[in-house]
Amino acid sequence: MKRKYVPDLTKQMAVCEANYARLNKLMPDLEGCDRREFQIEWGESHQAHIRIEVEERFTYTTTLQISQNLKGASDWLDSPALVVRLYHDAAMAEVICMKRRRQLSGVYPYPNREMHQPDEKVQLNNYLGEWLSHCLNHGQMLEPVFSR
Repeated sequence: MKRKYVPDLTKQMAVCEANYARLNKLMPDLEGCDRREFQIEWGESHQAHIRIEVEERFTYTTTLQISQNLKGASDWLDSPALVVRLYHDAAMAEVICMKRRRQLSGVYPYPNREMHQPDEKVQLNNYLGEWLSHCLNHGQMLEPVFSR
């Protein structure tokens, strides 16, 4: 008998806290900055542009869209874009949906009509963490940053 997927909330919260810290390092001036762009290069002709844009600002939350544009990428493959909500009172950042999709559920039955994995939200938050870490370790900011 196949076991039902049960999310590990402690691990998920740790990932969201780490992503919040990474975003604050990448955008130390978040209150006054609407967009930040990074360029990552590897090899002679490979480049990625990472854009972090503020979509909404409220007292306790900020919503960002984080997108990637690969130079030389195929026309038939969309670059990923994540909508991320920052919860300032809890110091957490969580992927709430992909661009042009409805909000993600914490757990999906499998199989399902949209072909989501049972732990789709966990995978996307982990992916966000890898993406942000890569920007911190290898990214070049395309404009100067002034921290307060």
